[in-house]
Amino acid sequence: MTRPVIWIARRLSDATLVRAERDYDIIVNHDDIPYDRADIIAMSAKVDGMIACHSEHFTADIVATLDSRLKIVANYSVGTDHCDLAAFAARGIVVTNTPDVLSDATAEISLLLMLGAARRAVEGDRMVRDGDWDFWSPSFMVGKQVTGARLGIVGMGRVGQAMARNARGLEMDVHYYNRNPLPDDLAQGATYHDSLESLLPLSDFLSLHCPATPQTRGMMTAEKFAMLPDGAVFVNVARGALVDETALMAALDTGKLAAAGLDCFVTEPGGNPALSKYDNVFMLPHIGSSTGATRDAMGFRALDNLDAFFAGNRPRDLL
Repeated sequence: MTRPVIWIARRLSDATLVRAERDYDIIVNHDDIPYDRADIIAMSAKVDGMIACHSEHFTADIVATLDSRLKIVANYSVGTDHCDLAAFAARGIVVTNTPDVLSDATAEISLLLMLGAARRAVEGDRMVRDGDWDFWSPSFMVGKQVTGARLGIVGMGRVGQAMARNARGLEMDVHYYNRNPLPDDLAQGATYHDSLESLLPLSDFLSLHCPATPQTRGMMTAEKFAMLPDGAVFVNVARGALVDETALMAALDTGKLAAAGLDCFVTEPGGNPALSKYDNVFMLPHIGSSTGATRDAMGFRALDNLDAFFAGNRPRDLL
């Protein structure tokens, strides 16, 4: 029996590739360089399915020109803002993602960014590395205390809930804005807000965990930053498109924000060079899910979806 041919668009974990090669004929992008539009379209004529990452952009015009041989795109990510889902549906191409398995790793990065931003990690690290630490006093490197503070979470999905669990370990008072309130067993005492305008004024720390959609893109405007308490700390591990970065920098300049922790940016890769001048901005290169265990789990979840599809079953993570 002929095995399905799968294109693996980036260099995934060794364990993922071993399993994929066991069950499929695979074409792997061993060079690990993102393919352009023409390459993606050309590849669609050679394969029955793809494991794609956030670096592969499937706009409506690209989806419209994909070869009819392609039947499924199994995303190696939770977010699907790089995919025009309506265009895929119109072509009858199945799309899946990998929820659940990266929640804890991403929440860990959110906690790291929150603590690092609040306690001036960038400034302190640079001072020690540059040999400039030659002074101490009670007023030296005073930061913002996290323990017992109020945390506002925007988007109380799997990652938001994991962040809330971490925050409760620091005795934080957790509040959240979501489309709907969570059941009590999931909310775990967190206070629900039915609007961003209700959440922001009490968020000493604000952490974004929602997807980028037409409704949420650019949601953090100058007006929204102004609603935060003076000296708030802002964290984003979700998507850079949620934030007006010019407004973010203005809030840092005025002291409205004491600090920020960012794992994602409007432009990726690369980030925003203008943010580099801020010692009170702790930045990472979108590595929220970057642990070995999580990378294996994401790969296996994508393969689970492919296995189900080619067995004639409904994939678990069908979008």
